Amino acid sequence: MSGSNRMSLSFSSRSENESFARIAVAAFISQLDPTLEQLDEIKTVVSEAVTNAIIHGYDGGTDGVVTVEATIEGDMVQISVSDEGKGIEDLELARQPLYTSRPELERSGMGFTIMENFMDEFDVVSSENGGTSLRMRKRIESKKALFN
Repeated sequence: MSGSNRMSLSFSSRSENESFARIAVAAFISQLDPTLEQLDEIKTVVSEAVTNAIIHGYDGGTDGVVTVEATIEGDMVQISVSDEGKGIEDLELARQPLYTSRPELERSGMGFTIMENFMDEFDVVSSENGGTSLRMRKRIESKKALFN
């Protein structure tokens, strides 16, 4: 594989689409032959990011759009998950472990912490009423990735 390979998908902010996004990204990165641990971590990160967009960005409503993009360059995978929802009022607070803006939904408040720990790089850009975009990168250390 020379150069980069890219995928993009957009879907309605419905909770049943979370598994679709997780499986699509996993299928896309499987060309690098990741370990099961790496694959599970990426699937978890995509699941957390999409769920956050639906629950927090759109307050669980189904009238929004979530966009997931993934790019492979050599042995590096970059994943972006974005929404055009209400944004994050206090990003510093939202990134604190165990913080949740929706305690009535029994949310753990560990989404950002999990994403940060499973990925090599993690960045959040958000503005009130302007949506949120998560950008994450992870090196896939497989024989297949090393030879591409």
